[in-house]
Amino acid sequence: MFLIFKLTLRVMKKRIIMITGGQRSGKSQYAEKLALSLSNSPVYMATAHVWDDEFRKRVEIHQRRRGDQWTNIEEEKELSRHNISGRVAVIDCITLWCTNFFFSRSKAEWEQPSVEEALAAIQSEFDRFTAQDATFIFVTNEIGSGGVSDNSIQRRFTDLEGWMNQYVASRADEVVLMVSGIPVVIKSDNDDKV
Repeated sequence: MFLIFKLTLRVMKKRIIMITGGQRSGKSQYAEKLALSLSNSPVYMATAHVWDDEFRKRVEIHQRRRGDQWTNIEEEKELSRHNISGRVAVIDCITLWCTNFFFSRSKAEWEQPSVEEALAAIQSEFDRFTAQDATFIFVTNEIGSGGVSDNSIQRRFTDLEGWMNQYVASRADEVVLMVSGIPVVIKSDNDDKV
């Protein structure tokens, strides 16, 4: 059963749904089930860069969970290059997407973008991508819910993702917080946009 009842696809218009929560809270599974309840042929946009064998195994687990009805797109940064107008798409996830703007494997540490530069770039790309008439289901992590790290790079990344999550949530029609596999609606169509 899904807590998001008001979605209708008779006439497609832009709709943004954000699903957030901690690691292993059920975010991706919920997003995938929601997408399948809205479309027989949803799109899955993977933003991850596969860093190592352990991460590759995580990707394979996610892929096995999805069936042939999915259109799979792997895109680390430029989501707007893909036309998904009229489609339902799961974008998994904002955290890894932020990582791709925050850190470039081809640049030295002193050449990496500032948090402000990375945030401006990802917000701009988000706006270009979500200008399409589609249903966007963004998955993200609440990485700032724990203590403050003693690592300056980790603190900077937490700032970036926290600000990006706020940006997406402020534009979302609905926001769902996953807690131990249970979806909790924290923003819905009935809420006033700030």
